[in-house]
Amino acid sequence: MDLELRDKVVFVAGASRGIGYGIARAFLAEGAKVAITGRDAEALHAAAHVLSAGRGHVCAVAGDMTVTADLTNALRRTEAVLGPIDVVVANVGGGGQAVSHDFSDAQWDEVIQSNLTGAVRLMREAIRGFLARPESQRAGCNIVAISSIAGVDAMGSIIAYGASKAALNHYVKNVAKEVGKHGIRINAVAPGNIRFPGGSWDRAAAQPSVQRWIQRDVALRRFGTIDEIADAVLFVASSRAAFMTGECLVVDGGQVK
Repeated sequence: MDLELRDKVVFVAGASRGIGYGIARAFLAEGAKVAITGRDAEALHAAAHVLSAGRGHVCAVAGDMTVTADLTNALRRTEAVLGPIDVVVANVGGGGQAVSHDFSDAQWDEVIQSNLTGAVRLMREAIRGFLARPESQRAGCNIVAISSIAGVDAMGSIIAYGASKAALNHYVKNVAKEVGKHGIRINAVAPGNIRFPGGSWDRAAAQPSVQRWIQRDVALRRFGTIDEIADAVLFVASSRAAFMTGECLVVDGGQVK
């Protein structure tokens, strides 16, 4: 199936490693022009070097996507180098330490700022950019937020993290209703337990208790891969999903009940 992504300009936040990197790589394989961001400039430019080895169009802009000045600079830089952005992948945030109901103010604030506020700010600025164009130039403009199954169901996950992702899903659904009349789509993809080198699940996978849990709770009885998440993101961002907006696509091997 041709996803019709060739020459599309795609902005992928948090793409120096892990899921974000895999998403950037997949878009490049489809012939898209890709901008990647990350806070660690050295790691980001190393990732860009590898990604561009296949003669792909890659632009790397270091910055903190929870800081409005950084993310607006990254969006402007992308358009200056690659042209008007068609797709924004809001892959912002990470886990945290607030495991139970007993957390500090700092723990809560850090997780919410990273996983919710940062993603919302990026999506807000992306929408502003899309709306600044004539309607005739918005065809195909859309946003994909990277959420988590922790925001879909109460699964014993880190409470602040789950709350941030649930709020992100709510934001996506509501904003989709506002911007749909302008021809802009916004969706979320919620990964399950994704294993990749250096990731938290890769470190935990050898533990017998984790293996038992995967066998018990995941219908497909395994971890997911970065490529499986990237494939879902590409579909949602493509014209093949042109009638899909305000949705949260769960990709978890059948874990959410």
